Amino acid sequence: MQIHIHDTAEQLGARAAEAAEAVLKEIIAEQGYARIALSTGASQFPFISAFVTRDLPWEKIEMFHLDEYIGLPESHPASFRKYLKERFLDKVPQLTNYWLVDGERDPSAVIEELNAEISRKPVDLALIGIGENGHIAFNDPPADFDNPAPYKIVDLDDACKQQQVNEGWFGSLEEVPKQAISMTVQQILRSRQIISCVPHAAKAAAIRSTLEQTVDPQFPSTILKTHPNWQLYLDKSSSADSIAWA
Repeated sequence: MQIHIHDTAEQLGARAAEAAEAVLKEIIAEQGYARIALSTGASQFPFISAFVTRDLPWEKIEMFHLDEYIGLPESHPASFRKYLKERFLDKVPQLTNYWLVDGERDPSAVIEELNAEISRKPVDLALIGIGENGHIAFNDPPADFDNPAPYKIVDLDDACKQQQVNEGWFGSLEEVPKQAISMTVQQILRSRQIISCVPHAAKAAAIRSTLEQTVDPQFPSTILKTHPNWQLYLDKSSSADSIAWA
């Protein structure tokens, strides 16, 4: 585990994007392509804004999407497909090999297709955020650390749904879908390298739990500490409760 603390979310995003660029260039030089898994959410804005400006051979990069609400149309402001198209894919049109999680289709069929595709080759770099309740992707506590399947249906807990309301994606808790399709914990851990960008004061308690708690399904993000190549990027606000780790 490597921890990087920067003054602001914007600085965090820029430095993490530089690190991701370096990792991807090395991997592409080694094998001719790279596979990434990409997080969404408000906390990822600074990173993605910086990432799309990096000098990368995007045509050699394949992208997998972490999660999507079941039954939510892509036109909804909270749709992660909409998020990724507008903030990422439209900015790097050279990247044409990508697999989005379609929450409007039959979930079983979507999961079968995603599982088959992602299992073809390893994910080289996973860009994994951490939720206010410690979730990674939509694996809320208590998270299933043992399911070997790459994607599955998950139930969203109230803390997760409240975060989505607080960030302005939904008007009320009742509007948030109850279920989502999510990349599993085991699939995340199979990634060769992981970079986590976790800015803002709202994430300070989650970061403290991540660093101080033992590995526990009640704190899903603690499992990231078991990965041999995990880099955690924080800003002063998100690291405020964990200053001993600075």
